Formats: sequence, structure tokens, C-alpha cells
Amino acid sequence: MGRMRFFKKTVKTDGWLALVLQGGRLAAASVVRAPGARPRVTVASQFGGGATPEGLEKAGRELRAGSYQCSTVLGGGHYQMLTVDAPNVPLDELRTAVRWRLKDMLDFHVDDATIDVLDIPVDKAATVRQHSMFAIAAKNSVIEGRQGLFAAAKVPLAAIDIPEMAQRNISSLLETEGRGLAMLSFDEDGGLLTVSFGGELYLSRRIDVTLEQLLDSEHARKHSRFEKITLELQRSLDHFDRQFHFINVARLLLAPSAITGLEEYLSSNLYTPVARFDLADVFDLSGVPELAAPAMQQQLFIALGAALRVEEKAP
Repeated sequence: MGRMRFFKKTVKTDGWLALVLQGGRLAAASVVRAPGARPRVTVASQFGGGATPEGLEKAGRELRAGSYQCSTVLGGGHYQMLTVDAPNVPLDELRTAVRWRLKDMLDFHVDDATIDVLDIPVDKAATVRQHSMFAIAAKNSVIEGRQGLFAAAKVPLAAIDIPEMAQRNISSLLETEGRGLAMLSFDEDGGLLTVSFGGELYLSRRIDVTLEQLLDSEHARKHSRFEKITLELQRSLDHFDRQFHFINVARLLLAPSAITGLEEYLSSNLYTPVARFDLADVFDLSGVPELAAPAMQQQLFIALGAALRVEEKAP
């Protein structure tokens, strides 16, 4: 998850290989970072049957997974991400204190939860600093199931991430200095809105409209979904503006997809400037020409974001 630390850390030479289960498919991505250059995509592949140990083992062999640090990403319904007031306790007591706060907020028993925390930086100029953090909770059975799948496939798993962090990794590379950046993506789990500022995640909202619904060509249904998305965005960005008045959100970027008409609709209904972006704005795609297509970029979006992972110090 954010930075789940229940895995043994191993130092590998080839960076991260993100292996993301999406429906019955497995999306795999790896990137190489170099100072002053866009991260270069070295792996961008999809496999059928990735959700089975046999399918994952085959993909792992093909990709030489053993030479990487491997990560995976939980699907939208497999965890809860909540905002809590930061407990005023020493660092080594932080998770225990957050666990106590989550007791009545989770839709499962807190004793069955694996919990991680992610800090939301405060306004340095403010005299009274209301300090919040994200708490990410997943059922132990979900985490153990994912660990078991990778173990059965003989693919060494070094980290479990969440889509919000993968999207934040891409968003932070597109930020204008001193401004916040909103980003909206869609997949089979629905919409994901994030706002990043200074490379940090400040907002995460799920929108209950799936990619498949937005690819529907029937005009009235599509229009009503566009309306729903617009309303959710207006509410979320207004709330963000009130809560983080020190951050000016410069624009809303739409992640690559084959959706048509959404950019124009949002542009005419939101105050925030809206634009679509291409993964070539973030990555060097010269070694993977197949990633030119928006639909292919959408399918590998979260995997590529997860592959940008950098180990962060625990809060």
C-alpha cells in the first residue's frame, strides 16, 4: 500500500517491476530513471490469466521478475482510504494510535486490518496547523491472499501499493511548481480523482462511474454520467479549496483513455482548466511504440505509475 512495510526489503539492480491485476489481465511495467530526463519505459506488457498462480508464474519468467523489486497494486474495492486527524504521539506509536481511531470507521473489524499511514503536509505559513493524514486499511485476508498468489507463482513481492499512490507518482511529474494538480482517471473500478502538490498526495476521491460506462455510445446515458462526474468534481474541488486554501489547483488533467467528449464537457462546466495528457508527456516511450494508443495507455496507466515508486522513509 502507500509504503507497506511487512515485506522483507531486498536490494535488486533493475528497479521496480509493477505487476497489476486488472480483471483477468495482468499489466506489467518497469521504468528507468535518469537525472534530467523523462523516465524511460523498459517494460510495458499485458498477459492473460495473470490472476492465477500459473499465469503469474509464466509472466514472471518471461519478464525475469527475479532481477527486480516487484510490487503489486490493490484494486479499488480491496482497501479503504480514510482521512484522520494526526495523533499527537511519538512515531513508534503512530500506527497503534491510528488503528484506535479507525475502530468505528472501517466496514470490517479493525483487528482484522493491515494499516498504513501517509502524511498530508501542513501549510508551513499557518500559525494554527490542522494536521491530517491518510489511513489505508486492508483486510489481512486480502493482503495474505495477494502474498500467497505471488509466493505460489514464485515471484518475489517487495511491496503492495494502491492506485492513489501510482496516480500521484505520475501527477507529481506533471505539476507546475508552486501549484496543485488535479488528475482524473477511469478503469473498471470507476473514477479516481487525486490532487498532488509538491509531489505529495493531498486529496483522493472515488467516483462511481466505470470506464465501460463512459465508452457507451448511447448519448443520453453518457451525458447523465458526464453530469454525475462534473457534480462530483465540483464538490470535491470546492471542498479541497476550503480545506487547503494555500494550494492553488492550476488545472485538471484527464488520464489517457478512449473516452470521447468528456474533456469538452468538463471544460464548459468547471472553473478549473481541463486538459487531456499523453503518457509521452511523462515518460520516454521510444522503446515501446505500442504505447502510442490511448486505450493501451489507459490499460498500463496504474502499472506505470506504480513502477515510478521510490522508497520513502516511514512517517
